[in-house]
Amino acid sequence: MKNRCDWVPAGNKLYQDYHDKEWGVPIHNDRVHFEFLILEGAQAGLSWETILKKRDNYQRVFANFDARKVAKFDKRKYDQLLKNPGIVRNRLKIKSTIENAKKFLEIQKEFGSFDKYVWQFVGGKPIVAKRQKMSDIPAKTKEAENLSKDLKKRGFNFVGPTIIYAYMQATGLVNDHTVNCFRYNELSKAK
Repeated sequence: MKNRCDWVPAGNKLYQDYHDKEWGVPIHNDRVHFEFLILEGAQAGLSWETILKKRDNYQRVFANFDARKVAKFDKRKYDQLLKNPGIVRNRLKIKSTIENAKKFLEIQKEFGSFDKYVWQFVGGKPIVAKRQKMSDIPAKTKEAENLSKDLKKRGFNFVGPTIIYAYMQATGLVNDHTVNCFRYNELSKAK
């Protein structure tokens, strides 16, 4: 039996697969960065399990997380999304996804990629946090606050420091697996 972070419910395959294969793996793909920005924003106020269960639907209705396509969504598409039970039907979250896609493209144009932009906030390599237990993991960090502030300045929504820290954890900008978790050592050694 593998030791996992305490937030992973025993016997919950959805969470286990996400934890074991994705959470904390350093991402360098703009499509995946955009996906996690959408999903972490959608998760605000809800459980991550809710989002994981709806993830395939998000992928389908948000053009496989292609920011160029999402940025072109019009009022008709917005209205369709509001009626779709396969996603979180929150007007502000849906609107922000479309608007954030436009801002995402602006960052790509300015920096060459969103990846290049976002990794500068952690000095170009993952922060290895060395958390002993779940209670050691903060809701936000200085790096998350700095990234959040910059994204807000650029016009993004649903990018508060807590949401952004969850995004940073998910995309491997920080390794927040607890030191007793089997993924901690695997990801700490990754280049």
